[in-house]
Amino acid sequence: MAEKTIPLLPCQTIPPVIDFYEALGFEVTFLQTSPNPFAVVERGDIVLQFFGMKRYEPSESYSTCYVVTDDVDGLYEAFRAGLKAAYGKVQSRGIPRVGPLKDMSYGVRQFLMTDPGGNCIRVGQPISEDLHHRPAPQETFARALHHAALFADSKEDLAGAAKIIDRVLALEDERPTPVQLVRLLVVRGDVAGRLGDEETAVSALERAAAVQLTDEEREVLRDDLARLNDLADRP
Repeated sequence: MAEKTIPLLPCQTIPPVIDFYEALGFEVTFLQTSPNPFAVVERGDIVLQFFGMKRYEPSESYSTCYVVTDDVDGLYEAFRAGLKAAYGKVQSRGIPRVGPLKDMSYGVRQFLMTDPGGNCIRVGQPISEDLHHRPAPQETFARALHHAALFADSKEDLAGAAKIIDRVLALEDERPTPVQLVRLLVVRGDVAGRLGDEETAVSALERAAAVQLTDEEREVLRDDLARLNDLADRP
């Protein structure tokens, strides 16, 4: 026997959704406008189906699915390149948007993107045989970063993430390493921008860019520095 699961996801209208996925390199293999709006997009073995709902509100969506790949870095770069070519930019906030590519605490390297229908598509690649959540770090700044990232991306509690980072950066008896400081400030800048707090976003990103780093630290921060550049360039 051979089985395959295909996500069936809602959207308010079909056209902007298929435009988005075509920009990502998907092919529209089925399109129905009536009596019920419906579309199928495919890219290799990735198949997604969408149905239209007039009273559906994308900003309030909880719809999601997970795409497992053996080349998450390749898909991330291809998707970003496609969106930039089609729209002139890659949005990191609002709808649609593409989040950062990063290694997660449960042995997966992944990124999240939200399509015009408000559907969160998680794209990931296992990088460990143990796919269970690791315990939260005990060290002060590593623990803060762990929880802030979860609040920002998994819980969508942006205010909670901001509070965690602000509290830990205000400590007077402990200071983060340069690597920790950059990571905390990049998340803070991202969260501030998504909250519409441009002043704090600019300040956090400028502070992150000003941190003095060794070549070894820059390599450790490769994903974070790429995210910093994206956030600094966004309109």
